Amino acid sequence: MKKILLVCSAGMSTSMLVKKMNDYASLNELDYEIKAMGMAEAKPQIDQWDVIMVGPQVSYVLNDLKSLTEKPVEVIPSTIYALAKGADAIKMAQRLLGE
Repeated sequence: MKKILLVCSAGMSTSMLVKKMNDYASLNELDYEIKAMGMAEAKPQIDQWDVIMVGPQVSYVLNDLKSLTEKPVEVIPSTIYALAKGADAIKMAQRLLGE
């Protein structure tokens, strides 16, 4: 199982995107755990995740998160985030995972 973490300001604004990503993963029989967390909650456990995707509204934390882990960390494009494009977000995660 691959673990995908979405980081946002409080861990709640990404809930629609997480739902759409989980729906897509389930439909396509992908073994992913996908969760959203706020920055404060995410930092101490960042290395427990395989890929970290950052909400565009908190893109300013990108370098901070990158300094905490060797795992791939990237900002989710607003065109994916704002429209909750679950399939596109999963494809982005797969690219970051090298799948």
